Amino acid sequence: MKNPLASLHPTLMLGLVLTILLVFLGAPAFDQAFWAGFFRWAHVLAGLLWVGLLYYFNLVQIPALAAMPEENRPVVARFVAPKALFWFRWSAVATVVLGLVTAMLSGYLPALWTLGLDGSGPRHTMIGIGMWMALIMAVNVWLVIWPNQKKALGIVPAEPAQKQRAARTALLAGRFNLLLSFAMLYAMVMAKSAG
Repeated sequence: MKNPLASLHPTLMLGLVLTILLVFLGAPAFDQAFWAGFFRWAHVLAGLLWVGLLYYFNLVQIPALAAMPEENRPVVARFVAPKALFWFRWSAVATVVLGLVTAMLSGYLPALWTLGLDGSGPRHTMIGIGMWMALIMAVNVWLVIWPNQKKALGIVPAEPAQKQRAARTALLAGRFNLLLSFAMLYAMVMAKSAG
């Protein structure tokens, strides 16, 4: 019998089955509280993928490419970067959408838009700040990083000077998201402690 962990899809399926077993072990009522929790879990899962890839690009891929011989870099640009960027940009969308659904089901979406300044309290101020930072980061992914990465990687035609400028712009935009990520995650995680 083949080890299911030796292949990606069986591993993912087993993880899903284990999660479903845990759901039913908890004897859920499938009420609004359950769905708010379910979407919070999905939001965190998507966010882990998104921010994990952000850290991968900034802490692993970019430094590795800088140290890599020039002739080997096209392999990463052709096979690794496009796939990682696909998951990066779509996990950003999933994180934002699932976060908004979670806030709506939990009844605090209006308070987040106003950063809790409607009198709802510091908890909503913290989550609201984190939400706005995440929205800025997601817009940055789609309107700055991705269009410039397409040029830098040769997915769309660009002259060598354009490719170089696009790579620099994508790098700086990615670093901007890295910078925001620490405070954004702090705001999200510590919101419960804020009262």
